[in-house]
Amino acid sequence: MPSTQQVADRVGALARQMQVELTASQCGVLEQFVRLLLRWNKVHNLTAITRDEDIVTHHLLDSLSVVGEMRALAGGQAHPRVLDVGSGAGLPGLVLAVALPQFRFTLNEAVSKKCAFMTQAKLELGLANVEVVHRRVEQLHGPRFDIIVARALATLACFTTLTRHLLAPGGHWIAMKGAEPAQELAQLPPNVTALRTVTLRVPLLDEARSLVVLSA
Repeated sequence: MPSTQQVADRVGALARQMQVELTASQCGVLEQFVRLLLRWNKVHNLTAITRDEDIVTHHLLDSLSVVGEMRALAGGQAHPRVLDVGSGAGLPGLVLAVALPQFRFTLNEAVSKKCAFMTQAKLELGLANVEVVHRRVEQLHGPRFDIIVARALATLACFTTLTRHLLAPGGHWIAMKGAEPAQELAQLPPNVTALRTVTLRVPLLDEARSLVVLSA
């Protein structure tokens, strides 16, 4: 594996290609995340992607590709609340929490070993803006969220139906997808509006990526 500084520098340079500016400190934290995920993955099989360079492209950069849209949707809010549904190994939630320290993230996951990893990552990376919740999303209650994000979780109809009770008035859903999900868009519930679909360009990733923004 390349040196710590090499990985951090590479993450920063590639993020800038997506107009995502990260400080040296943030790049260092993301490098720590890569190493922690590699270490845990050897024992707990958290992700099928096991090479450090693939984690950088398929996980870090893929997650960072939505930073611009997140900022735009948050507008002038001081501390927007974000729910990452089915966060798995903290993707995109942990990565976004590093890039967007002013946001408040709740990472929801039903698998205990993945929650254990995210909790350890939160502690080791020093992410005070992260809460990990081990529960099925339909069982979640409490304060509502300004943004609800999911990465390849389910169909758009399923995603919005399962989380509708958690969306704040005026809030938005963000669904990270591969190619534009035309069929899923056609099957949205009548009380959900698709605002836009954005084609994402992730450096070094030769796979289709899109982002669907929805509102109630």
